Amino acid sequence: MSSVEAAADAGRIARSFVEARRAARGLPDYPGTVPTDLATGYAIQDAALALVEEPVAGWKVGRVNPPLGGIDRLAGPIFADAVFEATAKPIAMPVFADGFAAAEAEFLLRIGADFDPAKRRYTMAEAAAAIDAVHAGIEIASSPFPGINALGAPVTVSDFGNNNGLVIGPEIAGGGAVPFDDWLVELLINGEPIGRDTTANMLDGPIGAARFLFEALAERGIALRPGQWISSGAVTGVHPVEVGDRVVARFNSTLTVECTIKPA
Repeated sequence: MSSVEAAADAGRIARSFVEARRAARGLPDYPGTVPTDLATGYAIQDAALALVEEPVAGWKVGRVNPPLGGIDRLAGPIFADAVFEATAKPIAMPVFADGFAAAEAEFLLRIGADFDPAKRRYTMAEAAAAIDAVHAGIEIASSPFPGINALGAPVTVSDFGNNNGLVIGPEIAGGGAVPFDDWLVELLINGEPIGRDTTANMLDGPIGAARFLFEALAERGIALRPGQWISSGAVTGVHPVEVGDRVVARFNSTLTVECTIKPA
C-alpha cells in the first residue's frame, strides 16, 4: 500500500469510528485494513482526533503486552464530555452495548505544569514533579468494535486507545510522592470481587506511565496542559462489564469510587 493509499485508509477508518461513536452503534468488523504496528494505529488516532471538536481533557495510558518494537505502553485521548467527578450517587457511565466494554481501577494523575515543547525525554523525578494531584478513579474502556483488544495494541490505539470515560474519585494526599506500590487496589462488579493487585506489578507504576506519556506526546507534537488528567493504567486488570452493572473500585481500603453502566 502506498503512503497516499495508507493515509486514505487511515482517514476512512478514523471516520468510521468517530461516526459510530457519535451514533452509539456497534461496528461488527474492523472498518478497514487492520493496523499491525503502533505508528499506523496512531496515524488513525490522529486522523480521528482531527474530526472531533470536543476538547481533550486528558490521556489514558495502557499496557502493550507483549511489547511492540520495544514499546510497552500505549496512549489515547480522554474527551472532556466523558469526564465526571464521583458523587454520592454513582455516576452512570455509557458504554457501547454492541461493542466492547470494560472497567478499570486506576490512579488518576492531574498535570500541574507547563511543558517545554522541545523537551523529548523525562526522568522519573521530572515526571513526578509535573503532577500536582493524584486521585482514585475508574476508567471506562469501551469501543464500538467488539474485537478492539483481541486484535492487538495497534487496533486499540486506532480507536482512541479504547477509552470512553473517566470517573474522578477522591484525592489522595501526597500527590506524586504517593507510595503507590503499598496501596492495595480492588475492583468489584455487582458486589463480587473481580480483581485485586498493587502497582508493583504494573511496569514502573503510575509515574512511569506519566513519563511515557510526556515523551510519547512530545514525539507526536501534541501539547499537554495544566489541569489535564492521566489515567495511568489498569492496576487490577481490564474487567468486562455489561449494561446495568455496578462497579466499585477500592484503594488502600480507605477510598472508594463507584459507577454504574448504561448504554451510550
